[in-house]
Amino acid sequence: MKSKYRSQTSDPDYKGSYAFISLGCPKNTVDSERMMGLLKLDGYRLVSDPKGSDFVIVNTCGFIERARDESFASIDEMLQLKSEGKTRGVIVSGCLAERQKEQLLVDRPGIDSLVGVFGREEITKIADRILGNLEEQRTIFQPAPVRALPDTDRLRITPRHFAYLKISEGCDRLCTFCAIPKMRGKHATKPMEEVLKEARQLAASGVRELIIVAQDTTYYGIDLYGEPRLSELLAELDQVEGIEWIRLMYFYPMFIDQKLLETIANAKKIVPYIDMPLQHGDDTMLKRMSRRVNRSQTEELVRQMRATIPNLVLRTTFITGFPGETEEQFQRLVEFVREQKFERAGVFTYSYEADTPSAKIEGHLDEETKERRRSELMAVQQEFAFAFSRKQIGRQLKVLIDAPHEEQTGVWIGRTVADAPDVDAVVYVSETGQRLRTGKFVTCEIVDTVGYDLVGAAISKPK
Repeated sequence: MKSKYRSQTSDPDYKGSYAFISLGCPKNTVDSERMMGLLKLDGYRLVSDPKGSDFVIVNTCGFIERARDESFASIDEMLQLKSEGKTRGVIVSGCLAERQKEQLLVDRPGIDSLVGVFGREEITKIADRILGNLEEQRTIFQPAPVRALPDTDRLRITPRHFAYLKISEGCDRLCTFCAIPKMRGKHATKPMEEVLKEARQLAASGVRELIIVAQDTTYYGIDLYGEPRLSELLAELDQVEGIEWIRLMYFYPMFIDQKLLETIANAKKIVPYIDMPLQHGDDTMLKRMSRRVNRSQTEELVRQMRATIPNLVLRTTFITGFPGETEEQFQRLVEFVREQKFERAGVFTYSYEADTPSAKIEGHLDEETKERRRSELMAVQQEFAFAFSRKQIGRQLKVLIDAPHEEQTGVWIGRTVADAPDVDAVVYVSETGQRLRTGKFVTCEIVDTVGYDLVGAAISKPK
């Protein structure tokens, strides 16, 4: 008998419909796209509205409290729809499922199935069980693989013209504030041929910007090849036809050598942008965080990076209010930011995580102090970000168009090489007679700034 939730279709391979909620970081986005790709290949159809779908998948983030709260809210919203008879089942996957495991079923018994981070390849079996009313197995948790799982055949949820390319899984860094190794296991390199296969597949689907992601990008290859191989991988990716920009995210400040920097500097497609989270600028705090680099080493690395890669844009992140952080140590962080003048930076307050080593460190600070320090550091960083934006006025920059402006006709939103999607600034582009389209490159003359963002006029035909 047909389920009342299923849309009518004459397709004999059609199994049912599902809605998908993807939360968290770009690595999680890749996992979401892989699951949706597997479901599509198996005959399931993605719908935008969970109401009336056969089931809903919530791919969760479990990194910090704020992310978990968002995940719980999405789960509860979908469970409410289920209780109202508007969807048959709710599947919870991803990092929160991996971190809390069966406790999630105890706290929210309405969840039909839990799928851990590395159980994602079994998603079609879970879907089949829900539609077949089979309840003998409600959880799938697989051990972390020795090699990163393949991410081919994805059903992408990013715009057609850019995609995240995950080159490894897990992390061997035991930073005391971070629970990611508990959720995603030890570092596992994706073989180079698999990465290149996926890159070519993405290029063939219309991707023009590849955004390289991993938990620890610079560690790529050590477990598989016995040495860092990111430089070789990037040289190969630089040859993939159809790709015009390659953007590098999540560099750890180790295993960055002159060879790697020269590969980036001499590449045709790798943009001069590196995301390298540093977390602090005081040696005592860096040691407490178990970051394995000190301030002077970081300063020398930044100097080397800027000397080798022309017009480099550095993005980083910092944590304020880590346990035991004194006012003097915080001011050393402020001093570090003033000296380095990062073009892009984010600042986060320390999040207490009970199952991480930092939870046992003495000297936890109150939220007011954490937030005050965050605001102060952001104000310092803003000076340099705004100054960088003002320097672009009068320049002609290549801009990748992401979308039309929702409120202003003839205005589009794009990005320069200095900006990763969703985390950095944008360019508001006036068409000025050019017919702009999403996914096209256009040369713009920058005429003004609005805070972090740029205002530009298109002066070339889009390509």
